[in-house]
Amino acid sequence: MVQGEVGDSAGRRKPPVSVIEQAVMLADAEKIKMLSGLLHDLAELEHFFSGYAADLDADTTPIFFVVNAAKEMKISANGVTVDVIPLPEGLVWAELSDLLGLEKSDFKGQSSGEKIATVYDSLKSYRSGFSEVSWANALTCVTNAKRETRGAL
Repeated sequence: MVQGEVGDSAGRRKPPVSVIEQAVMLADAEKIKMLSGLLHDLAELEHFFSGYAADLDADTTPIFFVVNAAKEMKISANGVTVDVIPLPEGLVWAELSDLLGLEKSDFKGQSSGEKIATVYDSLKSYRSGFSEVSWANALTCVTNAKRETRGAL
């Protein structure tokens, strides 16, 4: 979401400052239709609100799994509403599938693209029911949770 600064005179950039990890996304030629992913810090959503609001389809409600979020919530800013779900451990794909009530059998025999389409179709009827929280209040609903990094097994 935020590019790294220019690192040398040739214009090569340093690694990004902020990224959406484990992203699950579907877009057409003009708009993002579906977006879900992992953020380590709830404050990183500010970059999403400021940089990508215009790229979202009007019917899209992104779902972000956030490591340090204290509770499930719905946040609106810059004309965009997102659902936030705490996820100190786990995988976005597995949690998103569980959230939508999808099982492995729903994906059996499907290609990668067909699996994304299955999730997208399920999201069309999904409504979270999370309580709406202002951006300022959301920033106070955080924990000290951090993901453990593991080396080679």
